[in-house]
Amino acid sequence: MSEISQNKEKASKQQFSVSRRGFLKTGVAAAAAGVMGAIAAPSKMANAASTSLSYQPAKGKWSKLRPEANYGGASVRSAEHNDQWLGTSKITGKVQKFDEQDGGFCLAIRGLLSEKAKYGYYQSGLRSPLATSNIIAINAISGPEMVDGPVSQERLPIPDPEQMSQHIKDLAYYLRADEVGIGKMPSYAYYASTMEPTQGAFASGMVSKDATITKRPVTASLPNVIVVAVEQHLETYLASTGYDGIAVSQSTRCYHASANIAVMMAQYIRILGYNARAQHFGNYEAVMGPCLIAAGMGELTRTGDCVAHPRFGFRSKVAAITTDLPLALDKPIDFGMLDFCRVCKKCADECPSKAITLDPDPVPYNGYLRWNTDSKKCTEFRCSNEEGVSCGRCIKVCPWSSKEDSWFHEAGIWIGSQGQAASKLLKSIDDMFGYGTEVIDKYKWWLEWPEFYKIQMPS
Repeated sequence: MSEISQNKEKASKQQFSVSRRGFLKTGVAAAAAGVMGAIAAPSKMANAASTSLSYQPAKGKWSKLRPEANYGGASVRSAEHNDQWLGTSKITGKVQKFDEQDGGFCLAIRGLLSEKAKYGYYQSGLRSPLATSNIIAINAISGPEMVDGPVSQERLPIPDPEQMSQHIKDLAYYLRADEVGIGKMPSYAYYASTMEPTQGAFASGMVSKDATITKRPVTASLPNVIVVAVEQHLETYLASTGYDGIAVSQSTRCYHASANIAVMMAQYIRILGYNARAQHFGNYEAVMGPCLIAAGMGELTRTGDCVAHPRFGFRSKVAAITTDLPLALDKPIDFGMLDFCRVCKKCADECPSKAITLDPDPVPYNGYLRWNTDSKKCTEFRCSNEEGVSCGRCIKVCPWSSKEDSWFHEAGIWIGSQGQAASKLLKSIDDMFGYGTEVIDKYKWWLEWPEFYKIQMPS
């Protein structure tokens, strides 16, 4: 209250302002109520929000709760988003949209990989009790009314997009996102069509493995994208092989957490009178890789379309909100990931399925340059693995993903962002200390259920 009192005179001159306290009383309460299906009159909620908000932004800062972006020691530079570049990814031609059903796990569901992969994916929830719980919770917030509900007819004026961007970032951090970025939505990031039923419905066993699959065309075209990331638990990875019983739960826990954040944020924005669609594991209309890059959340890696953040690599899962809310946009970033991936190759050496390429440079793929990782081979292993459920070995061994916060590791990350020669030094230090490949038993807290891991094939 003291801060609001000190700025009362300034606040009275603003046409629009937002306070976390006012937001807590109206926006989050309304959004949470909406998630539970309790909002009967969104326009009334919007009126309540617009009459009780009072907020002084941290002008020129990343957000008020986190005044500076946390890049974990990396040397970060701004990059471009135009017809030739998306961050450090070179655009070489027209990037074609594709159907969701042609993605890796969807190919397994459709029986276009092996029979074992199909049954393995369909049983993936049942094979991991914890993942089952996560996926069922995700499905509960995956319906159309959850991700894209009605918009208030009374639109709150937004005279200062920078102020609103800072507020949106504060909101994401308040809801327990580990990182957030805002970017211009690449038109090609939308799927051409989505798959119904969703892949989450198959993984949880909520629909039959032989359910009829249909395509729904995606016609949405909102200009901005807000991306939220939730870190996968570092100590759990340090105690894991990356492809044991906890692997799939590392993903599903973060998918659920990020989905929950995205659904509440989208609901909040719709209450303010703007279109907002949550994009999460249970109901995507967009591919997350280009969204992450556009929102300044990372660069492509040797693993193909996986995007690494400068602080925690790609040890996270993300969700997004596509919206027409007026926002000041972040720029894509360059922290030397391409140079590092050129010399490291640790993920390729350690990949159980040998799906990750050892090629020295990215190659043309669908109108842009990326490393030509074999997603079918990766998906086949993740669905068929019986030593655990799924796989995250590349995440575990990546030098950018496997470090705790310390001055020593921040110094190492800084070295790794200084070009290929420095990257070789970081890689050699990483190997010397055995980072990424070690299994630290003292951090192992979960129980293994090998009797569940076996895939039940039809006789």
